[in-house]
Amino acid sequence: MVCHYYPHCPEPERTMGIVPHTDPGVLTVLAQDGVGGLQVKHQDEDGKISWVDVKPVPGALVINVGDLLQIMSNDKYTSVEHRVVMNTREEPRVSIGIFFSPGKRGDSVFYGPLPELVSSENPPKYRNFTMSEFYGTFFSRDLASKALLDNFKLSP
Repeated sequence: MVCHYYPHCPEPERTMGIVPHTDPGVLTVLAQDGVGGLQVKHQDEDGKISWVDVKPVPGALVINVGDLLQIMSNDKYTSVEHRVVMNTREEPRVSIGIFFSPGKRGDSVFYGPLPELVSSENPPKYRNFTMSEFYGTFFSRDLASKALLDNFKLSP
C-alpha cells in the first residue's frame, strides 16, 4: 500500500506528480479524493495518442491492470500506462493505492501465461520466470521505462 500527498502547486505546468508508467503487479486498486490528477494514456482508432483525465467519482475505486496480469493473460488484458499531473486547485491531492501481486516471491515458483489461455492458435507471448527475477528486473530500471514486459517476451 502507498499513500500519496500532493500539496498545492503554484506552477503545475513546470512539474509532474508521477511520471508515465505501468504498475508491475496483477492489479492496483486506487482510492482518490475529489481533486483529481490521474491520467491514462489513450490511443484512438486513428492511432492518435492522448492523455485522458480519470475524473474522481465519490466513493468509487479505480482498478488498474498491471504488467503481471498482462503476462498471465497472454495479452488478453493490457497494463495501463498512467501518470499523475499536478493540480491547479488550492487544496492538496491525496490518493491511496493498494498493489496486488502473487505471494510466492522465491525462486521455486514460476509465473507466465496461464495454460488455459494458451493454444496452438494463441501461443505464449511471454516466457516463464520467478518473482525474484521479475521484481529484480523491475527495481533495476527507471520507473518511466516502459520496457519491463520486453524482458519477458518470447521472440516472434
